[in-house]
Amino acid sequence: MPLTDFDYDLPASAIAQAPPETRDGARLLVIHRAQGRLDDRRLIELPEQLRPGDCLIVNDSRVIPARVLAEDAARRPVELLFLDEQTPSRWRALVRPGRRCRPGAAVTAGGARLSVVAVVEDGIRLIERHDGTIADLLATHGLPPLPPYITHHAKPASEDWERYQTVYARTPGSVAAPTAGLHLSERVLAGLRERQVEIHAVTLHVGPATFRPITADRVEDHALPPERAMVPDATAAAVNAARRQGRRVVAVGTTVTRTLESAAGEDGQVRPLDGPASLFIRPGHRFRVVDALLTNFHLPRSSLLVLVSAFAGRELILRAYRHAVAGGYRFYSYGDATLLL
Repeated sequence: MPLTDFDYDLPASAIAQAPPETRDGARLLVIHRAQGRLDDRRLIELPEQLRPGDCLIVNDSRVIPARVLAEDAARRPVELLFLDEQTPSRWRALVRPGRRCRPGAAVTAGGARLSVVAVVEDGIRLIERHDGTIADLLATHGLPPLPPYITHHAKPASEDWERYQTVYARTPGSVAAPTAGLHLSERVLAGLRERQVEIHAVTLHVGPATFRPITADRVEDHALPPERAMVPDATAAAVNAARRQGRRVVAVGTTVTRTLESAAGEDGQVRPLDGPASLFIRPGHRFRVVDALLTNFHLPRSSLLVLVSAFAGRELILRAYRHAVAGGYRFYSYGDATLLL
């Protein structure tokens, strides 16, 4: 499929620059796949949109303060986004601008001495610290890794430390938030439990695979890197029980969808997983596990827009996005949500 099939027009004014006043204060566009119907709701109404017995799966990965502002040897600014640990003193990282971070280049951040060891796949650098660990550097000088379309991403506000993190985040490892879950306040979670919706967790550490744009002309030619994921035994058992009993499995976010579908066998049974989630979900994928999906509005030409199009149909998704633009919905990480039923 040509990548241009997954494009839409979005005015810059529609990109949310800050979270809603309250965590559960977003709007919710409910997309009924079977009828093609669109309903304008509020996120606080999520419990009544679900059924008693639904099995809701969240991603409990915790966002790390992965962005570090640094300087090169000429004291020019360099931005580092640390991705994952190779050794305590050596991590993979994305850098901007790349021309200042060729192999052998020296960089300083918060007094820490760093060097570029190598350039690996997709322009990612291996960065080594010579006077301590990278984790300590992130703890003292790391910033929330806000996406670049949030204009204050280089200087996060105080609220970003709390709001660019889900209330149930547990396991550190993500370098971008699993944004669908940002809407779920303790009040909404309590309402879901009162509705007798089961809530279980998986872990997928969000990496470049989730947020990097597709550059190939055809979707099929895009290589989507794997991401680290874990499906606990108890969650796999809960999902399999729900499916046996005809109850719906509701994924909170594309990361949960990728995790569950990666962990499913041909028979639809979800196996415990502790390793890479490598599935690239695109139109033609047969969903074995997920019946409904809560997610945000995604960037044009992105793998996430491709995933939701695979789930609900490209035409319906693009119609829903046009409806949302016309209706003043807020887009992307801090924006409003959709519920695909």
